Amino acid sequence: MASRWERLFDSVGHFGRFQACVYFASAFQAISCGIHYLASVFMAVTPKFVCSVPGNVTNILFSNSSSSRIEDIWTLWTSTKNYIVVQLENGEIWELDQCSRSKREGSLYLAYEYSGNKSVFSCSDGYIYDHTKWKSTIVTEWDLVCHREWLAKLTQPTFMLGVLLGAVIFGDMADRVGRRYIMWFTSTGQFLFGIAVAFTFDYYSFVIIRFLLAMVSSGYLVVVFVYVTEYVGIKARTWASMHVHAFFAVGVMVVALVGFLVRTWWIYQIFLSVTTLPFVLCCWMLPETPFWLLSEGRYEEAQKVVNVMVRWNKVSTPCKISELCSIQQDDLVRCRTGDNDTSTAKKHSILDLFYNWHIARRTITVWLIWFTGSLGYYVFSLSSVNLGGNEYLNLFLIGAVELPAYVVACIGMDKLGRRNTLTPFLISSAVICALIMLIPQDFSILSVLANMAGKFAIGVAFGLIYLYTAELYPTVIRSLAVGSGSMMCRVGSIVAPFCVYLTSVWIFMPQMLVGIMAFLSGMLTLMLPETLGKPLTNTLAEAAELGTNKNSCLGKSPPAQTGAVLEKIEMHSQESHSTDE
Repeated sequence: MASRWERLFDSVGHFGRFQACVYFASAFQAISCGIHYLASVFMAVTPKFVCSVPGNVTNILFSNSSSSRIEDIWTLWTSTKNYIVVQLENGEIWELDQCSRSKREGSLYLAYEYSGNKSVFSCSDGYIYDHTKWKSTIVTEWDLVCHREWLAKLTQPTFMLGVLLGAVIFGDMADRVGRRYIMWFTSTGQFLFGIAVAFTFDYYSFVIIRFLLAMVSSGYLVVVFVYVTEYVGIKARTWASMHVHAFFAVGVMVVALVGFLVRTWWIYQIFLSVTTLPFVLCCWMLPETPFWLLSEGRYEEAQKVVNVMVRWNKVSTPCKISELCSIQQDDLVRCRTGDNDTSTAKKHSILDLFYNWHIARRTITVWLIWFTGSLGYYVFSLSSVNLGGNEYLNLFLIGAVELPAYVVACIGMDKLGRRNTLTPFLISSAVICALIMLIPQDFSILSVLANMAGKFAIGVAFGLIYLYTAELYPTVIRSLAVGSGSMMCRVGSIVAPFCVYLTSVWIFMPQMLVGIMAFLSGMLTLMLPETLGKPLTNTLAEAAELGTNKNSCLGKSPPAQTGAVLEKIEMHSQESHSTDE
């Protein structure tokens, strides 16, 4: 049955004018996903800071330099172990550390070194921040330093937790209610929650709304991959699906640009969220995918969408769903009158990802690849932050380096196949991790090049797995499969910062962990079936037979099996399938 559905693209075109408009309209919103995922990079920056003092400062001393303005001292501040000596109008002399302050007893002479008695106080009067780079961040807004520093560090993990839940929830909902409605809801939610974040009144409301923003951003990103996959034919599916990642990478570069231009966090957030508005205004025009409509037995609605595709693509020969799917006219009448029991068809759940041993093994391998790709992606990215130089340019380049990676991935996927491209790049990223551990720390340029090469290799694998997952699973659980994979991806992104913290144990511990996971994933990938040039499957039985010789023609229905979950369409074409066999 899947091959008959794929023949739709032979009739209307694999990437005609209609598909191009739908593709660029829906993929544009992926820019906003990239923006919101990386927005906290600059929004949660912790600038240089020291305790504030209870009075007006007249003189400031830092090491051998003195000034009347603390802003002049920040350029000399090189370590968190440094402290500043200040003299107040009443003659009191204080030593200001980052998380405490000391009042010198009985001293009227302003000197940097002092060995006399001191009274230590907490930072009850707040903190003094360096506003040279950023006028305000959430850290300076709510004093997320010292004993509250852990709250700032939880900003990104809590966002990724929302991404994790959103991937599963909206992925499952898209299989149940349709791709289009979920895209409407999540894109509108991105705009509303994105603006709302800028007007939060405290840290906890900020985290809650960002959590909701993460859920809808993740939901959209999961569903849009399935959406474009089901609208584009085999001949263009690789490039179309892969370059959704390119729009995400553009979002990363937009964050760097807006961060460079806007240095107040809530204005920065508003500017980033406005990018969602154009899509929100036109997203209601996007149609449902014919694949999903056919899987639900809604043949008349699918025919209407196909008719629009025919007109836009200027196809002279009419395309009939009944001919493509070998469905008799009386079956279509029964669908309209409700004689068939399509309303009682089974609703699928995450348990269907473990339908049998073949599907279960495939799911475990796919989940491991998602986890490894995300872990490596963020470990390499966090390491790149320490490249030195302009941090905005660094982030821009981190996003830009993904663009050639996706081009290479597309060429490899079309020429070599999905599996034969994924395996070498996973293993090469493991090899690069090993090489990084052999490079002396003094060779900074070589270390940077190796780090970026690792990001490139893992980026190819990370981008490829979206399309590969969509092709490995049938229509009835495709969104759920991509959503659950994205869930494992977010687990990796949550673990990544803690993995980087292990540098305190051994400086190359993160690279070693990523290397081991990448090598293991690469080996397991060899057991996955190749999907290059294969039609999308529509039933779990068809998906289970991918890569086997049992059913070389996916157009034939598989033999009946106890407990098999078959699609509604098979109930309509059971007789014709028996004839084919």
